Amino acid sequence: TALDGLLSGLAVVAEKAEYDMGPMADEEFVAAHAVKVNVFHTIDYLLQYSRAIREGVASGNVEIQGAVYDLSTGLVDFMGRSPRQADLLKSDVALPPTVVMMSNAAVRRGKLGVRTGVDVAPAPEEALDLLMQGNSRYVSGEPTSNATSSPMRKALVKKGQAPHTAVVGCADSRAPLETLFDMMPGELFVVRNAGNTATHAEGSMVGSLEFCCGKLGTRLIMVLGHTQCGAIVGATSTYLANIGKPQIKPGSALEGLLADLTGTIKKASDELGPGASKEELAAHAVKVNVFETMNFLLQYSEPLRQLMSAGKVDLQGGIYHLETGRVEFLGRSPRHQELLASKGSLPPSMQKEMTRAVRTPDDNPMEPEAALKLMKEGNDRYCHGKPMAGKFDSEMRKALSTIGQSPHTAVVGCADSRVPLELVFDVLPGDLFVMRNAGNTVTHARGSIIGSLEFCVTALRTRFVMVLGHTNCGAIKGATATYLKSKRGEAPAKDSGALEGLLAGLSSVAGDAAAQLRPNASEKEIADLAVSVNVFHTMDTILKSSSDFRDKVRSGDVQLQGAVYDLNTGRVEWLGKNPKQASILSS
Repeated sequence: TALDGLLSGLAVVAEKAEYDMGPMADEEFVAAHAVKVNVFHTIDYLLQYSRAIREGVASGNVEIQGAVYDLSTGLVDFMGRSPRQADLLKSDVALPPTVVMMSNAAVRRGKLGVRTGVDVAPAPEEALDLLMQGNSRYVSGEPTSNATSSPMRKALVKKGQAPHTAVVGCADSRAPLETLFDMMPGELFVVRNAGNTATHAEGSMVGSLEFCCGKLGTRLIMVLGHTQCGAIVGATSTYLANIGKPQIKPGSALEGLLADLTGTIKKASDELGPGASKEELAAHAVKVNVFETMNFLLQYSEPLRQLMSAGKVDLQGGIYHLETGRVEFLGRSPRHQELLASKGSLPPSMQKEMTRAVRTPDDNPMEPEAALKLMKEGNDRYCHGKPMAGKFDSEMRKALSTIGQSPHTAVVGCADSRVPLELVFDVLPGDLFVMRNAGNTVTHARGSIIGSLEFCVTALRTRFVMVLGHTNCGAIKGATATYLKSKRGEAPAKDSGALEGLLAGLSSVAGDAAAQLRPNASEKEIADLAVSVNVFHTMDTILKSSSDFRDKVRSGDVQLQGAVYDLNTGRVEWLGKNPKQASILSS
């Protein structure tokens, strides 16, 4: 505790007092003498670690003396100068140790007080040393990561991020990564899930790390497990309870996670041999699981392997001990060199070939959740440059031509040439029913869009509808400019055409976005926010304009969601359902 730290720091005072009083002195007399010793100890500290105070004393402008107040009599015992004053005036130390530590930490954390895009990535061994130093500070109760200031937060926004380490950690609330490594915002790129494992959502994990090392320049990946891991303990129980029994299909996502981790538990059991207790098995499995995750990254990511082979990135493991707060650094996986020769380029979940036939009316309508899952998986493949939807043969074309279509998703998107929907979601012909116009809006051509959607969800039985906006949308930028001109009182052009009418119709969206921002928000800030505002506005209009569509959404037969495509990254941000949907459906 802080009190323990304080008493520990005063131990040197008590030791000197005991030495002065002799070995036979009573504790009470030693404590009384320690009060005087502590006064001179404080004076000595000031003289030793403050150049300004030393200069003041040496010049005669400052006098430092000590005294002790007697609670019993009210008298003050004036003790004069420290006996060591003359010697300590020769000290050349400029700062106290703790200030030096914090100063060094500030330098380490970047030119702007936090690590940003203007900072050079440290070498892997330097980044590892930063983790070790940070954990030592955390354990000793001397963290230097203080609250971020407004300039630091602005620097992170304007200059971007440049984390020195990517950490794959457990979701456990007792293992807060930034805290246990004593790190500031901008220093760690963190991927967390239950069990710090790659058994589920591995595509997301691998993709995130490829982005961090490939785009952000991070040169160290740390896979960190921890003692008493609930996921590992649960998987150990599952493994022991099902030895010799036929495999049972998991009844929930949690059961699936634990079942998939049993392979790790079996490996730990094989390494320990017979006779190991459940507790011993779970404890060893934590370490095995760290190496298994490291091996997975090596085996299924060609970009990471290339960076590691070139010496640009290193992959290390560790175990955080809940009991002590210390991180046990494990180093590289024992199979590191072997797996650098792997040929795997995609995680297993992303290697599944699209062997299914194209969708026709012979197929049952797809559940909205399943359709959304396909859209997310397709966008993941697109972002990784690993599309699989190009395999389209004459038999597929013939099926679509003769049997008909049964799209699993209807998309209202923008006409922008940079947003090719079938490519963005890596889908086959027959998967998407697409309506596109400038600004993905229904402010104009309402009958066309609404009529098309009603046809899709009734005649074609599509159950999932998505409104997709995109960043840097020209229509939204134009509408924002139109809104701001109107706000300034500028008259619209006399010869207004259809484009001006479209922008004027969208200007209310820009107005709604501006109302959510500070009064002096820039035109770009308004336009950026207006992209998502417009998605929800289009969803509002669809619901309000069609009673048939409302009925299907209300019954759960159709689901309507929004999303925004990022032109820079290729990733789709999933916005979910319209916040106003419930009130619109009840009206």
